[in-house]
Amino acid sequence: MTDLSPLRRLHRVQELDLGLDRLRDEEQNFPGDLRAARAEQGRLNNDLEDTEITLEGVDRRVRQQEQDLGGTREQMARAAEEQEKNAFDARAQSQYGSRIQQLGERADEMAEDLVPLRERQRELNERAADLRAQHRALRPSLNTMEEKDETRIQDLRAQGEADRQERAGLVSDLDARTVREYDMIRKAKKGLGVVEIRGGRCTGCNVVLPINVQQKAALGKLPPVKCPSCGRFLIRLDLESVE
Repeated sequence: MTDLSPLRRLHRVQELDLGLDRLRDEEQNFPGDLRAARAEQGRLNNDLEDTEITLEGVDRRVRQQEQDLGGTREQMARAAEEQEKNAFDARAQSQYGSRIQQLGERADEMAEDLVPLRERQRELNERAADLRAQHRALRPSLNTMEEKDETRIQDLRAQGEADRQERAGLVSDLDARTVREYDMIRKAKKGLGVVEIRGGRCTGCNVVLPINVQQKAALGKLPPVKCPSCGRFLIRLDLESVE
């Protein structure tokens, strides 16, 4: 297409760009089963992370409670030894006995408090194990879907290769400043940097164009004429002809 006028070449660049945009959009249009599998993997990861954080806190409480219980029982044992060695009268026996009883009651309370903690610990361990099992079960099918989707994406990129090469050839024959401005306009104007004049109107924003703007745009020369309303480059395809 090197025989086209510069503005026609720029318009062709836009046609290629729009086609490449569609391919890129299609790349992001992941199959429903893959989206669902990824969402399920994310849910499992989040649930497992939350469960493990909660379990870590419960584990700490269990360890602390067990340590405190062990310490209290050691105090009971020492008090019993001291009672046997040092309690030579009824008063001393009573004092040691009261101390041992208090420690025993405290140990019983600690042991009771450990029961629900250990039950919660068991539940969380089972929950974490179940989530890991679900994650392992999901992985093979998800990997298969990911590989299939990667093939789909590579196919789409291969489809666009010829268009990318044609675009590069067209752009190389155009003024670099004009191409940069076109790219900026296209980015700001929903993908359209060059729009046709039809019925005296800009097809980008539908404004009626002044006659002098239409006449100047009809010449098809660079730098391109811009729509005074939306700022896009204007082209008359019904009058532009191959040079």
